[in-house]
Amino acid sequence: MTNYITDEIQNSAIKALERLVAQPSFNTEAEPNAPFGKGIRLALDEIIKIADELGFRTYEDPEGYYGYAEIGEGDEIFGLICHVDVVPAGDLSAWDTNPFELVQKDGSLFGRGTQDDKGPTIASLFTVKALLDQGYTFNKRIRFIFGTDEEILWRGMDKYNQKESGIDMGIAPDAEFPLVYAEKGLQQSYLIGPGTDKLELDLMNAFNAVPGLANYNGPKLDKVESALKNHGFEYERNTDGLTVQGNSVHAMNAPEGTNAVLRLAIALADVFDGVEALEFIKQFGEDATGSNILGEIKDDVSGQLTFNISSLQINEKESRMQIDMRIPVKVEHDDLIKTIEEKVAPFGLRYEDFDYLEPLYVPKDSELVNTLMSSYAKITGDTKSQPGISGGATFARTMKNSVAFGAMLTTTPDFMHQANENWPLKDMRTAMEIYAEALYQLLIK
Repeated sequence: MTNYITDEIQNSAIKALERLVAQPSFNTEAEPNAPFGKGIRLALDEIIKIADELGFRTYEDPEGYYGYAEIGEGDEIFGLICHVDVVPAGDLSAWDTNPFELVQKDGSLFGRGTQDDKGPTIASLFTVKALLDQGYTFNKRIRFIFGTDEEILWRGMDKYNQKESGIDMGIAPDAEFPLVYAEKGLQQSYLIGPGTDKLELDLMNAFNAVPGLANYNGPKLDKVESALKNHGFEYERNTDGLTVQGNSVHAMNAPEGTNAVLRLAIALADVFDGVEALEFIKQFGEDATGSNILGEIKDDVSGQLTFNISSLQINEKESRMQIDMRIPVKVEHDDLIKTIEEKVAPFGLRYEDFDYLEPLYVPKDSELVNTLMSSYAKITGDTKSQPGISGGATFARTMKNSVAFGAMLTTTPDFMHQANENWPLKDMRTAMEIYAEALYQLLIK
């Protein structure tokens, strides 16, 4: 294995990561020049300081939406698209260490953001520093773009794209090796229809998760229980009514889960006649590809559509469903939406947009993908893993000719968004070597 990374460089990276993890940069109430809260602005300030100290030319948006650091000369820009915000720590009692203090133990670096995405951001930044220290020069400008709102609505990158020049090619170090060359389009929306006085439901969940539980304590409880039994759906009856049980997974993997909201709604449709939202779900069924309503929608690159109904509200005023769709990269978005509008209309439902992220697709035979894959294989010796597709979303899709590339190895335990988030030191070192080889092949050789 090529050795670009020294102990000194890795130790310097760890010290910088310690500074960045110390900033609790999760989304909070907006403040002046801190649109996503003070913690995120402080993290943006800190990464800019670190890049300054390494000799990069830096810029920080005065409003606090983004920053960047670049080095090298030329008209072409190679981008590394990162983010400094994190999800909240959650239940602190579930952590063995302070989530906002970098702690080395058991061969790993513990702290919120060590995997997503502060660790990879620092690792890739110090990889460039390692190459510079060894006397290499780059044939393009290298620009690190620091986003601030990746975990919520990507408003920082929207602002960057409004105000700054794009890049010619790039990577987002915010996923898993070897790389992701296709990310499905992400559409989150509502289906809204008439209300009813027959029952009331308030089953609210996150857009991007298949709901694992659904509670009901309304009219005709015994009949609803009988309907659940008839369908063979798992449930519990207690003093609070009925709790339908499912299996919660991320919405991008919706067909692998069991949707408790759908199961409850299917049972309710057997008991309550004439409720349009329930009739729609009864026809929709449990097929999270949406094929029972829309027909089969797929392509030869990224597979089938996923269609997750995560929430259901019904009251006298209206019925409302939240839906999360992961759209195959070759499917025309506007045609799909038109089809949905046509198919839901007979149920008295109308379609309402909430948020849309365009897909990512860089062909597997492109120079970028081929070079990154060969660099990964050279460092790891893994010649069997193939570039992948994902229903998830990274900042790679905000730029042209960009893919998600690392920084987690296929063997790295996934602690993203979890308590005790940590990154093994040996995996960090390997990731830095992979990045160094890739940058050498793309920008130096």
